[in-house]
Amino acid sequence: MENKIKVLIDKIKNAKSIVISGHKNPDGDSLCSALALMKIIELNFGKKSTVIYDGNVPKFLDEIPLRNQTCFHVHIPESTKFDLCILVDYGTRSHLGGAEKFVAAADFIIEFDHHFNDDLVGNLCFDDTTKAAASQVIYDVVKSAKFKTDKDIIDLLTLGIITDTGGFKFVRNSTVLKDAAELVDSGADIAYLTNLLNNSDKKTVLVESMAAANAEFLMKGRLVIATIAKSDYKKLDGRGELVLNILGQIHGVEYIVLLKEQKENQIGISLRSKHDPINKIAEDLGGGGHLCAAGAVVKDSLENVREQIINAFKGK
Repeated sequence: MENKIKVLIDKIKNAKSIVISGHKNPDGDSLCSALALMKIIELNFGKKSTVIYDGNVPKFLDEIPLRNQTCFHVHIPESTKFDLCILVDYGTRSHLGGAEKFVAAADFIIEFDHHFNDDLVGNLCFDDTTKAAASQVIYDVVKSAKFKTDKDIIDLLTLGIITDTGGFKFVRNSTVLKDAAELVDSGADIAYLTNLLNNSDKKTVLVESMAAANAEFLMKGRLVIATIAKSDYKKLDGRGELVLNILGQIHGVEYIVLLKEQKENQIGISLRSKHDPINKIAEDLGGGGHLCAAGAVVKDSLENVREQIINAFKGK
């Protein structure tokens, strides 16, 4: 770690321009990690960096610190060349989205991630699949490098952990709880930050609630499949976490699937499991993710994708 941090410091010190990005359609961990790094670089190196995103940022993230300092990638000329590109929580190359052109042109790439990836993009990689969030990986580096922090950084790192652990529901080891405790001791207010995320549109909550109410129960109630039709997809805010959370509360349900008809013959799939790994199912569909929380996008009809999902869960 010590040698990696020396390289990290050297690359930031010598960079004349820095761009930071997470995966397309950023979630809380992706966006909060990127903004935390932006502020860490400014506070410790006196340098400005550009945080870009591609796709849609969920409305519930509108009130997070520094949200107004993000930039949609198309607002930056494609010919722009950044010396240093920092990727956070990107998962795999296919998730880079609009950042890909800047990654390809950068002199050096640094990544912070907690996803398994056998095709790393970074020249310098701070990756740890045992961590619950990319924010947690960054926090480790902050402590090891003895970087200065402030209220924004502490809150953003905490928000990244809160969102990627589902409010600590998906914690699988004690390290994330220890890190969260340290962040609280540094000034993070868990109750305040959690309430900050209660910021969805009425139409979004109603659409997701209706999808949950009309869900289909299979495998004697162990598998539940909810669907959001193309006509309602534009009302969806983020990945449909409310649907997944509501259905996950039902006794006897073990696997939750949300099918989102993004457009004609393109279906977004969100998979959740209470216990057993389902990431292999996502990978077989061309996606990926965590052991019990994964997803994919399949270019096929809603009916065909539904059948693929049902077949994938046979035998479980």
